[in-house]
Parts: sequence; structure tokens; C-alpha cells
Amino acid sequence: MAIDKFVTAEAAVALIADGDTVALIGGGGGLCEATCLHEAIERRFLETSHPRGLTVIHSLGIGDRKSRGMNRFAHEGMVKRVIGGHWVWSPRMQQLARDEKIEAYVFPGGVAMQLFREIGAGRPGLFTHVGLGTFVDPRVEGGRMNKAAKDDLIEVVTIDGRELLRYRSFPVNVAVVRGSFADAHGNISLDQEPANVDIYAAALAAHNSGGKVIVQVRTAVEVGALPARSVRVPGAIVDAVVVDPMQSMGYDVVYDPTMSGEIKGPPRPTELQPFTVRQLIARRAAEELREGAVLNYGFGIPDGVARLIAERGHLDRYYQTIEHGTYGGELLEGTLFGYARNATAMIDGPSQFDFYSGGGLDIVDWAAIGAIPLAGVVIAMLTARVTVLAALRRML
Repeated sequence: MAIDKFVTAEAAVALIADGDTVALIGGGGGLCEATCLHEAIERRFLETSHPRGLTVIHSLGIGDRKSRGMNRFAHEGMVKRVIGGHWVWSPRMQQLARDEKIEAYVFPGGVAMQLFREIGAGRPGLFTHVGLGTFVDPRVEGGRMNKAAKDDLIEVVTIDGRELLRYRSFPVNVAVVRGSFADAHGNISLDQEPANVDIYAAALAAHNSGGKVIVQVRTAVEVGALPARSVRVPGAIVDAVVVDPMQSMGYDVVYDPTMSGEIKGPPRPTELQPFTVRQLIARRAAEELREGAVLNYGFGIPDGVARLIAERGHLDRYYQTIEHGTYGGELLEGTLFGYARNATAMIDGPSQFDFYSGGGLDIVDWAAIGAIPLAGVVIAMLTARVTVLAALRRML
């Protein structure tokens, strides 16, 4: 019998059992989010009270601050533990954590991505300096966000006389991920996605843990139609594929090929922004940049620096990166942070964080400090009151 992995959303989410550990993918604003599958999981729980007692782990933010993304999992009894790299997009899950209804943990986003890879490789955990001396250090809080979180998920080890943190491995029972195209054998292309993030790493972790890999795509294609280099998740590790023809790039973007790197488009016209404290901080931070520097931007005020660079026409002066795996281009901001128009390269998220944690950056923004080591100059204008005041005197 020929292999056919296309199933309905209902059949796919039925593969998730009570107590499973589920890996979710997303990047805020609907980026790479398997929205149709999230809806089906929530609908199944509301109708049957299953699956329940889940452990959910995600590296980046997932949701819209209202009802989508992680908010669909924020029902009492549905989830018992969340390990999240970014909680801002899910106020409902935050409330469950505050009410001690779930065990709440935070891992640095890059750590969560790379831990998926280590789990998939069968290694005993992620050994890294990232997080030493911060709230994820077990001598501080061990990444625990509330009293319900009691387990030790991280330990301090010494290797060759050097202190490191070991983020322990654990089985991943299900990965719920997204792609663009799929064939009946389960080969998945990400060609129309705005980033690669940790899609492959999460799928690998689930498959090699003996679990299930469920993929949502927009388009089904014939077996053999996908070029080999377009397949980013091979069918060998995929169990079920759900086609959602209404799948969009994000909550506010249906489809833009300049965001997926398929084509290059003209620069967007820039609009003069009102002079605000946010713009002041961006201007002052931009003074720290140097020609040819490799930069990282985090979510929040730092994206104002990226906007300023685009407005000045200086995109070709620096190597701009974001943790989603994207290099270059015009970085978007606000709810579209994580998207870029006319990017120069898109690699997978774990590899991006290998570059970061290995010291490849020249300039780091404040929002990224929790995820990567300091490299070069740290732009932290929000806390540098003296510097801001000095900038004000020069500009006013």
C-alpha cells in the first residue's frame, strides 16, 4: 500500500495523549504557527477534556496576547507544565502561572531550540555557559516562575575546570510544527515560510524520542514534485500532515514572497516618525554601531534601531541578525518582529544560536542578553539614564 500521511486535523490531534510532552513552534504574530492544529487541539479538549496534563515547551513567543497561540492551551487541566522562552504573547497562560494552576518555567529561547536538537541526537542535555549567574542558574531560581514549579531541570557541572549549565534532556512525545508544502510521503518544504526557526529540531526531538511529528501545511503536492533542497523536514520523521488552505504567513500577513526570501522587492517607503523617547533611545543606540559589525536585535525597543537603519538607507553597512535564523533585509517591528523583507539568508534557529553563543556577534541588544553571552558592545539604553540625558542635551 502506498504511503499517505495526509489526515484531517481531528485525526492528527487525536495522536496526542494525556500527559504527553508537546513541542510547539512559533515566533510571535503568527510566524510559523500551526494555527489550524492549535485550534483543533483546543476544540478537542473543550469537547472531551482530552488531552490533559500536557507539558508544553516552546522557544519563542506564540500568540496574539488574546486568544490564539499558547492562549489556546491555557485551560485548567489541559496543561500541567509550560517551559517557555517567551511568555508575553499569552496572558491567559501567564494567569494560570500566577494562580499556581500550572508549573511555569522559563528557558532562554536559544537554549530551548538547542535542547530540542540535543534530545533528537540522544545526548544527555545541553551543556552551555548561557544562563550562568542569571535566574535560570539553579543556585538562583533554576528557571522557575512560580511555587508550583518544583523540579530541577537544570544543574551546574564543571568540565575542564569550567562551570557550565546542563539543561537536562527529556522525551518529547509530540511535535506540532508547520511548513508550506508537503507530499503524501510527508516530505515538508518551508519555502513560503518567513523563517525556519526550530521546526526541524523539534521534529527530530519528537521522532527520536519515539513520539509523533504532526505538520500543518498550506499546499499538498505530488510525490516527487518537491526539489530535494527544498525539503527541510524529511518524510522519514513525519507521522501526519494536515492541509490548511487558509494558512497565512502570520496574523496580519496572508502571503508576501519578499518575507519568505522567494523574491526581492523594492524597499518600502519610509515615513517620518514622531520624536519620542523610543526614537531617542534608538538614535543613541545607533551611535554605538560600527561599519561591518554583526548585530543582533531583540524584541521591543531594539527594533527601533533596525527601523532607523532602514530609514537612513544604511542596511548595507551592517550584518543584521535576529534569533529566528534571519540575516539582513528590512526587519519589521512590533507584532511583526521576526519577519524581514528581502533577507539575505535564512538558516535554522539552533544554528543561529550556535553562532551567537560561540561569540560571533559584535553588538548585542539588551533584549538578547538572557539568551546569549555578551559580545562586544551591549546596547542597554533603557537602563543607562546618564547616557540618555547626555543624548537629550545634544539633540534638544
